[in-house]
Amino acid sequence: MANAAKMNWYLLIMVICTGSLLITLSVVVLNVSFSNPRDVFSIQIGQKQDTLSVKQLDDLAQTFTVKVLSKDTWGSGVILYKQGQVYTVLTAEHILVERDSHRIQTPDGHLYRANWLQTVHLNGNDLAVLQFQSTDESYPVASLETSYTLTVGDQVFAAGFSSEAEPSNQKGFVYTTGQISLLPEQAFEGGYQIGYTNRVEKGMSGGPLLNYQGKLIGINGMDKYPLWGNPYVFKDGSVPSTEVRQQMRRLSWAIPLHTFVDLVSESLKSSLVLSPLFPEQNDQQNSFMSTTKK
Repeated sequence: MANAAKMNWYLLIMVICTGSLLITLSVVVLNVSFSNPRDVFSIQIGQKQDTLSVKQLDDLAQTFTVKVLSKDTWGSGVILYKQGQVYTVLTAEHILVERDSHRIQTPDGHLYRANWLQTVHLNGNDLAVLQFQSTDESYPVASLETSYTLTVGDQVFAAGFSSEAEPSNQKGFVYTTGQISLLPEQAFEGGYQIGYTNRVEKGMSGGPLLNYQGKLIGINGMDKYPLWGNPYVFKDGSVPSTEVRQQMRRLSWAIPLHTFVDLVSESLKSSLVLSPLFPEQNDQQNSFMSTTKK
């Protein structure tokens, strides 16, 4: 009889502990509803596996980040699309100092003449679309995250080709880590709307802002503490309070990827992949493009 009572107590303790575990798991994901607690556990494990290390993010970003050279200066860009040997790059417009003299240096060090697709209208946002054509080499494209919900506190990874890189860094590719700190409801003029704690050095403008799943969520473009002008003017002409503006000055800023995606319709996306400069039927143009590779 005593043994039976002791066994009943053991069973009761096991039930209580199991119930506590399930309650704990459900609290972790209050914003998600699951009918089976085991589903909650598997989802949490999957999310942890999807998170990349800084080293993995660095290796990944270097495969699709390019250097955009314009006259005597440069910035960075991201390979977004590929069709055949034609590649489409998204960058920041302010790094393009001339309208018809741009080159792209790919991760393997090759240089290509680039065409600025000025027929792609981006509504005053500080973005530009370039295209280049390779001959034999193949380059990866960035993985785009258009359904991702940005949240203050999210860790982010910014990358690009800094003009401030150490002499030992011959490629000049650098990255910085940090987190999202501000997400104004309205974008600034130029489209900037993601404020984050990472440093964005000169030359990194146009480079990728990634989440820790390695997805492209924005384009770098504005460093902390700008030296001139007042970039903190919203698109409707209003300005933040002095206190908020001081907080904004302490952050770098990026244009959300969804700003670009929302402006580019499906039909326009198709034209982005194959612009008039690179018609597959035009052997003369293709021959010209291949001779510009250095």
